[in-house]
Amino acid sequence: MNKLGSVTLSLNGLIPTLWRMAVNPGVFFGLALYLVGTIFWLAALSRVDLSYAYPFASLSYVVMLLASWMMFDEKITLARIAGTIFICIGVLVIYRS
Repeated sequence: MNKLGSVTLSLNGLIPTLWRMAVNPGVFFGLALYLVGTIFWLAALSRVDLSYAYPFASLSYVVMLLASWMMFDEKITLARIAGTIFICIGVLVIYRS
């Protein structure tokens, strides 16, 4: 999305902005992955309680932290690492309950 420039949601610029997003391969691939993730999420909810499954969705923060570092060379601060560790501890506590 950084390569597409600033996104405005004004009525005048909405159609051209949506078109630029629709024809961008990265955006299209990202939305396709989101769709696949939604299918897996619904499959998980058909098997376990929401109160058990939902905390595991927070592990996406861990995956995104690592992916942004590996794919986009984003800087990972100590505060982000600490927050990620707290998320993992929280998921572990819920898993063990």
